[in-house]
Amino acid sequence: MKRKLVIIDTDPGHDDALALMLALRSKKLRVLAVTTVAGNSTIQNTTRNARFVLKLLDAQNIPIYSGASKPLCRKLVKAVVHGKNGLSGLKFKQKSNLTNNAAEKIISIVQQNAGVTIITLGPLTNLAQAILKKPSVMLKVKKFVIMGGAIKVPGNKSRVAEFNFFVDPEAADIVFKFPVAKMLIPLDAGNPIFLKNSDFRKIRGSLKKPILQLMNSYMGNLYNYIKVKRALIYDALAVYSLIKPSACRKKRYNIVIETKGEATRGMSVTELRQFKKTLPNATVVEKISANAFKQAFINSLSKRG
Repeated sequence: MKRKLVIIDTDPGHDDALALMLALRSKKLRVLAVTTVAGNSTIQNTTRNARFVLKLLDAQNIPIYSGASKPLCRKLVKAVVHGKNGLSGLKFKQKSNLTNNAAEKIISIVQQNAGVTIITLGPLTNLAQAILKKPSVMLKVKKFVIMGGAIKVPGNKSRVAEFNFFVDPEAADIVFKFPVAKMLIPLDAGNPIFLKNSDFRKIRGSLKKPILQLMNSYMGNLYNYIKVKRALIYDALAVYSLIKPSACRKKRYNIVIETKGEATRGMSVTELRQFKKTLPNATVVEKISANAFKQAFINSLSKRG
Protein backbone atom coordinates (compact mmCIF):
# COMPACT_ATOMS: atom_id res chain seq x y z
CA MET A 1 0.00 0.00 0.00
CA LYS A 2 1.38 3.36 -1.02
CA ARG A 3 1.62 5.79 1.87
CA LYS A 4 0.43 9.38 1.65
CA LEU A 5 3.35 11.83 1.68
CA VAL A 6 2.93 14.44 4.41
CA ILE A 7 4.65 17.34 6.10
CA ILE A 8 3.40 18.02 9.63
CA ASP A 9 3.53 21.66 10.73
CA THR A 10 3.02 21.78 14.48
CA ASP A 11 3.42 23.61 17.80
CA PRO A 12 3.58 20.82 20.45
CA GLY A 13 1.36 20.96 22.71
CA HIS A 14 -0.07 17.80 24.28
CA ASP A 15 -2.58 17.02 21.54
CA ASP A 16 0.11 17.82 18.94
CA ALA A 17 2.28 15.16 20.60
CA LEU A 18 -0.54 12.63 20.29
CA ALA A 19 -1.04 13.64 16.66
CA LEU A 20 2.64 13.07 15.89
CA MET A 21 2.49 9.68 17.59
CA LEU A 22 -0.59 8.68 15.58
CA ALA A 23 0.93 9.87 12.29
CA LEU A 24 4.24 8.12 12.82
CA ARG A 25 2.66 4.86 13.96
CA SER A 26 0.25 4.88 11.04
CA LYS A 27 0.91 2.63 8.09
CA LYS A 28 -0.90 5.02 5.76
CA LEU A 29 1.30 8.12 6.15
CA ARG A 30 4.93 8.77 5.30
CA VAL A 31 6.13 11.82 7.22
CA LEU A 32 8.75 13.61 5.14
CA ALA A 33 9.45 16.31 7.74
CA VAL A 34 8.13 18.02 10.83
CA THR A 35 8.14 21.81 10.85
CA THR A 36 7.59 23.79 14.02
CA VAL A 37 5.89 27.11 14.67
CA ALA A 38 5.31 29.28 17.73
CA GLY A 39 1.78 28.94 19.06
CA ASN A 40 1.03 26.79 22.07
CA SER A 41 4.45 27.90 23.33
CA THR A 42 7.59 29.65 22.09
CA ILE A 43 9.45 28.35 19.06
CA GLN A 44 12.23 27.13 21.35
CA ASN A 45 9.78 25.04 23.36
CA THR A 46 7.70 23.72 20.45
CA THR A 47 10.83 22.65 18.57
CA ARG A 48 12.32 21.06 21.66
CA ASN A 49 9.05 19.26 22.30
CA ALA A 50 8.87 17.98 18.73
CA ARG A 51 12.40 16.60 19.00
CA PHE A 52 11.48 14.86 22.25
CA VAL A 53 8.40 13.22 20.74
CA LEU A 54 10.33 11.95 17.73
CA LYS A 55 13.02 10.58 20.04
CA LEU A 56 10.31 8.85 22.08
CA LEU A 57 9.10 7.21 18.87
CA ASP A 58 12.61 6.30 17.74
CA ALA A 59 11.97 8.45 14.65
CA GLN A 60 14.92 10.80 14.82
CA ASN A 61 15.62 10.09 11.15
CA ILE A 62 12.71 12.41 10.30
CA PRO A 63 14.04 15.96 9.93
CA ILE A 64 12.69 18.77 12.09
CA TYR A 65 12.88 22.34 10.81
CA SER A 66 11.96 25.24 13.06
CA GLY A 67 10.02 28.15 11.66
CA ALA A 68 8.24 31.32 12.70
CA SER A 69 8.85 32.59 16.23
CA LYS A 70 5.84 34.90 16.05
CA PRO A 71 2.82 35.61 13.84
CA LEU A 72 3.20 37.53 10.58
CA CYS A 73 2.37 40.92 12.06
CA ARG A 74 1.22 40.43 15.67
CA LYS A 75 2.64 39.57 19.04
CA LEU A 76 2.60 35.90 19.98
CA VAL A 77 -0.33 34.76 22.13
CA LYS A 78 0.56 31.47 23.86
CA ALA A 79 -1.79 28.80 25.12
CA VAL A 80 -2.51 28.22 28.79
CA VAL A 81 -3.50 24.55 28.99
CA HIS A 82 -0.15 23.12 27.88
CA GLY A 83 1.88 24.56 30.74
CA LYS A 84 4.95 26.78 30.71
CA ASN A 85 7.00 24.62 28.37
CA GLY A 86 4.13 23.50 26.13
CA LEU A 87 4.38 19.89 27.22
CA SER A 88 3.87 19.80 30.97
CA GLY A 89 3.88 16.46 32.73
CA LEU A 90 7.29 15.21 31.66
CA LYS A 91 10.74 16.47 32.52
CA PHE A 92 13.27 15.88 29.78
CA LYS A 93 16.51 17.30 28.49
CA GLN A 94 16.30 18.10 24.81
CA LYS A 95 17.89 20.90 22.84
CA SER A 96 15.83 23.02 20.49
CA ASN A 97 18.51 23.21 17.76
CA LEU A 98 16.59 25.85 15.83
CA THR A 99 17.08 25.88 12.06
CA ASN A 100 14.85 28.90 11.32
CA ASN A 101 14.04 27.67 7.80
CA ALA A 102 10.68 25.89 7.93
CA ALA A 103 9.11 27.85 5.07
CA GLU A 104 12.10 27.26 2.81
CA LYS A 105 12.14 23.54 3.63
CA ILE A 106 8.41 23.22 2.99
CA ILE A 107 8.97 24.74 -0.45
CA SER A 108 11.93 22.47 -1.15
CA ILE A 109 10.10 19.29 -0.12
CA VAL A 110 7.03 20.19 -2.17
CA GLN A 111 9.26 20.94 -5.17
CA GLN A 112 11.01 17.59 -4.91
CA ASN A 113 8.03 15.33 -4.15
CA ALA A 114 4.81 15.02 -6.11
CA GLY A 115 1.53 14.85 -4.21
CA VAL A 116 2.56 16.18 -0.78
CA THR A 117 -0.16 16.90 1.78
CA ILE A 118 0.60 19.43 4.50
CA ILE A 119 -1.03 18.82 7.89
CA THR A 120 -1.15 21.96 10.02
CA LEU A 121 -1.73 21.65 13.77
CA GLY A 122 -0.82 25.17 14.89
CA PRO A 123 -1.00 28.75 13.63
CA LEU A 124 -0.60 28.92 9.85
CA THR A 125 2.42 31.24 9.87
CA ASN A 126 4.93 28.86 8.25
CA LEU A 127 2.47 27.87 5.55
CA ALA A 128 1.62 31.49 4.76
CA GLN A 129 5.31 32.37 4.54
CA ALA A 130 5.91 29.52 2.11
CA ILE A 131 2.98 30.68 -0.03
CA LEU A 132 4.27 34.27 -0.06
CA LYS A 133 7.81 33.15 -0.96
CA LYS A 134 7.01 30.66 -3.72
CA PRO A 135 3.34 30.56 -4.70
CA SER A 136 4.09 28.70 -7.95
CA VAL A 137 5.69 25.84 -6.02
CA MET A 138 3.04 25.77 -3.30
CA LEU A 139 0.35 25.31 -5.96
CA LYS A 140 1.78 21.80 -6.34
CA VAL A 141 0.64 20.82 -2.84
CA LYS A 142 -2.02 18.12 -3.03
CA LYS A 143 -4.00 19.31 -0.01
CA PHE A 144 -3.83 21.35 3.18
CA VAL A 145 -5.30 19.48 6.16
CA ILE A 146 -5.92 22.20 8.72
CA MET A 147 -6.85 21.88 12.38
CA GLY A 148 -8.56 25.17 13.08
CA GLY A 149 -11.66 27.27 13.00
CA ALA A 150 -15.14 27.17 14.48
CA ILE A 151 -18.03 26.95 12.02
CA LYS A 152 -21.25 26.65 14.02
CA VAL A 153 -19.87 26.55 17.57
CA PRO A 154 -18.22 29.13 19.87
CA GLY A 155 -14.48 29.67 19.74
CA ASN A 156 -12.06 28.36 22.32
CA LYS A 157 -9.84 31.46 22.40
CA SER A 158 -12.51 34.11 22.01
CA ARG A 159 -16.28 34.08 21.66
CA VAL A 160 -15.96 33.27 17.98
CA ALA A 161 -12.36 32.30 17.21
CA GLU A 162 -10.46 29.05 17.53
CA PHE A 163 -6.93 29.39 18.97
CA ASN A 164 -4.81 28.72 15.85
CA PHE A 165 -6.67 31.23 13.70
CA PHE A 166 -6.81 33.75 16.55
CA VAL A 167 -3.02 33.68 17.00
CA ASP A 168 -2.27 34.51 13.37
CA PRO A 169 -5.41 35.53 11.46
CA GLU A 170 -3.41 37.15 8.66
CA ALA A 171 -1.66 33.85 7.96
CA ALA A 172 -4.96 31.97 7.97
CA ASP A 173 -6.38 34.56 5.57
CA ILE A 174 -3.51 34.00 3.13
CA VAL A 175 -3.95 30.24 3.27
CA PHE A 176 -7.72 30.33 2.72
CA LYS A 177 -7.34 32.63 -0.26
CA PHE A 178 -4.76 30.34 -1.84
CA PRO A 179 -6.19 28.00 -4.53
CA VAL A 180 -5.12 24.64 -3.11
CA ALA A 181 -7.57 22.03 -1.81
CA LYS A 182 -8.24 22.40 1.91
CA MET A 183 -9.76 20.06 4.47
CA LEU A 184 -10.63 21.80 7.72
CA ILE A 185 -11.07 20.00 11.04
CA PRO A 186 -12.76 22.65 13.23
CA LEU A 187 -13.90 22.69 16.85
CA ASP A 188 -17.29 21.46 15.63
CA ALA A 189 -15.78 18.04 14.88
CA GLY A 190 -13.34 18.05 17.79
CA ASN A 191 -15.46 19.12 20.76
CA PRO A 192 -17.66 15.98 20.94
CA ILE A 193 -14.66 13.62 20.97
CA PHE A 194 -12.44 13.32 24.01
CA LEU A 195 -10.32 10.73 25.76
CA LYS A 196 -10.37 9.86 29.45
CA ASN A 197 -7.69 8.39 31.66
CA SER A 198 -9.34 4.99 31.21
CA ASP A 199 -8.84 5.27 27.43
CA PHE A 200 -5.14 6.06 27.75
CA ARG A 201 -4.71 3.11 30.13
CA LYS A 202 -5.76 0.76 27.33
CA ILE A 203 -2.60 1.65 25.37
CA ARG A 204 0.00 -1.11 25.45
CA GLY A 205 3.73 -0.87 25.06
CA SER A 206 6.46 1.71 25.57
CA LEU A 207 4.32 4.80 24.94
CA LYS A 208 1.83 4.07 27.72
CA LYS A 209 3.81 5.51 30.64
CA PRO A 210 4.87 8.83 29.02
CA ILE A 211 1.39 9.31 27.54
CA LEU A 212 -0.25 8.82 30.94
CA GLN A 213 2.14 11.32 32.52
CA LEU A 214 1.50 13.86 29.78
CA MET A 215 -2.26 13.41 29.77
CA ASN A 216 -2.65 13.54 33.55
CA SER A 217 -0.98 16.95 33.49
CA TYR A 218 -2.93 18.09 30.43
CA MET A 219 -6.28 17.04 31.87
CA GLY A 220 -5.43 18.80 35.11
CA ASN A 221 -4.65 21.97 33.18
CA LEU A 222 -7.87 21.68 31.20
CA TYR A 223 -9.89 21.22 34.36
CA ASN A 224 -8.37 24.34 35.89
CA TYR A 225 -9.13 26.31 32.72
CA ILE A 226 -12.46 25.02 31.42
CA LYS A 227 -13.65 22.66 34.19
CA VAL A 228 -13.69 19.46 32.13
CA LYS A 229 -12.14 16.17 33.29
CA ARG A 230 -11.11 14.85 29.90
CA ALA A 231 -8.51 15.36 27.20
CA LEU A 232 -9.46 17.31 24.10
CA ILE A 233 -7.43 15.87 21.24
CA TYR A 234 -8.14 18.16 18.28
CA ASP A 235 -4.80 17.66 16.53
CA ALA A 236 -4.92 13.87 16.65
CA LEU A 237 -8.33 14.09 14.96
CA ALA A 238 -6.83 16.13 12.13
CA VAL A 239 -4.28 13.39 11.48
CA TYR A 240 -6.97 10.71 11.76
CA SER A 241 -9.15 12.48 9.19
CA LEU A 242 -6.39 11.91 6.64
CA ILE A 243 -5.73 8.34 7.74
CA LYS A 244 -9.40 7.34 7.51
CA PRO A 245 -11.53 9.83 5.56
CA SER A 246 -14.44 7.38 5.50
CA ALA A 247 -14.93 7.90 9.27
CA CYS A 248 -15.62 11.59 8.66
CA ARG A 249 -18.78 13.34 7.57
CA LYS A 250 -17.80 16.29 5.39
CA LYS A 251 -19.42 19.26 3.67
CA ARG A 252 -18.12 21.98 1.37
CA TYR A 253 -18.27 25.62 2.53
CA ASN A 254 -16.96 29.04 1.61
CA ILE A 255 -14.88 30.44 4.48
CA VAL A 256 -13.16 33.80 4.98
CA ILE A 257 -10.96 34.74 7.93
CA GLU A 258 -11.62 37.92 9.89
CA THR A 259 -8.45 40.02 10.31
CA LYS A 260 -9.80 43.52 11.03
CA GLY A 261 -12.30 43.09 13.83
CA GLU A 262 -11.47 43.42 17.50
CA ALA A 263 -14.13 41.14 18.97
CA THR A 264 -14.04 38.88 15.90
CA ARG A 265 -10.27 38.53 15.34
CA GLY A 266 -9.51 35.17 13.72
CA MET A 267 -13.13 34.18 13.23
CA SER A 268 -13.70 31.65 10.44
CA VAL A 269 -16.66 33.40 8.84
CA THR A 270 -18.63 30.76 6.95
CA GLU A 271 -21.32 31.28 4.33
CA LEU A 272 -24.27 29.43 5.82
CA ARG A 273 -27.08 31.12 3.91
CA GLN A 274 -28.79 28.55 1.72
CA PHE A 275 -29.82 31.07 -0.95
CA LYS A 276 -26.24 32.25 -1.55
CA LYS A 277 -24.44 30.28 -4.25
CA THR A 278 -20.90 31.19 -3.17
CA LEU A 279 -18.18 28.92 -4.52
CA PRO A 280 -16.86 26.70 -1.69
CA ASN A 281 -13.14 26.97 -0.88
CA ALA A 282 -12.82 24.28 1.79
CA THR A 283 -14.08 20.85 2.76
CA VAL A 284 -15.12 20.93 6.40
CA VAL A 285 -15.15 17.82 8.57
CA GLU A 286 -18.39 18.20 10.49
CA LYS A 287 -18.36 14.92 12.40
CA ILE A 288 -15.95 12.08 13.13
CA SER A 289 -16.89 8.64 14.40
CA ALA A 290 -15.76 8.68 18.03
CA ASN A 291 -15.71 4.90 18.39
CA ALA A 292 -13.72 4.39 15.19
CA PHE A 293 -11.21 7.04 16.23
CA LYS A 294 -10.70 5.71 19.75
CA GLN A 295 -10.15 2.17 18.53
CA ALA A 296 -7.69 3.27 15.83
CA PHE A 297 -5.87 5.59 18.23
CA ILE A 298 -5.37 2.98 20.95
CA ASN A 299 -4.37 0.28 18.47
CA SER A 300 -1.92 2.51 16.61
CA LEU A 301 -0.17 3.78 19.73
CA SER A 302 0.05 0.25 21.08
CA LYS A 303 2.07 -0.92 18.06
CA ARG A 304 5.81 -1.10 18.05
CA GLY A 305 7.50 1.48 15.84
